Amino acid sequence: MGFIEQLTTQFEAHRNEANALPMHAYMKHLFPYLGIKAPLRKTLLKGSVKAHKDELNTNTTAITKALYEKKEREYHYVAFEVYARFKKRHYKTRDLAFIEYLITTHSHWDSVDFIAKHILGPFLLEHPQLTANTIERYATSENMWLNRSALLFQLGYKDQTDFKLLTQLCVAHKASNEFFIRKAIGWALREYAKIDMTRVVTFVNSTTLKPLSRKEALKHYKNN
Repeated sequence: MGFIEQLTTQFEAHRNEANALPMHAYMKHLFPYLGIKAPLRKTLLKGSVKAHKDELNTNTTAITKALYEKKEREYHYVAFEVYARFKKRHYKTRDLAFIEYLITTHSHWDSVDFIAKHILGPFLLEHPQLTANTIERYATSENMWLNRSALLFQLGYKDQTDFKLLTQLCVAHKASNEFFIRKAIGWALREYAKIDMTRVVTFVNSTTLKPLSRKEALKHYKNN
């Protein structure tokens, strides 16, 4: 039994319609659910990964895509969790096209936020020569989820964050009325404030941001 077969057998055995209904409702009825909550999902995934590490190392992209083609949301979560784990430190430049596929397929905040931080971000750290063109293209795309990914890809960068790039992106999107863009601006700035609160406060106070973006950016600022 391969990885997907074992995982599917385990997931089907733990299908829970009572859980699935509120999970489906919480995600605005965008995706069907098996009703497997995160702690159990991660436990089941751990067992399947342990039994099939060689297969996952060898066929990471194919397995990820096969999982992403399933309809239930739990399989999508597993897909990008597996991809992030087994591609880390092994990304090739050609992987960018697949990463973009992940961002723009079955898109919502729960997938895009993980992919931006844990896949796109690490990929660009491994291939920094692609950062400028990729982020410019994402930031100017008509796809809002690519815009959000451009704003959030540095979430895990800490002191490696390019603050100039971050603020340029915030300025470019500061007038957006999209909730997920306004929220992303604030979140990205708030995260960098853990590194340098003064720079963030100075930027926010000198830039006309939407109220939600400003509120989120200064959420932990004691004088806010």
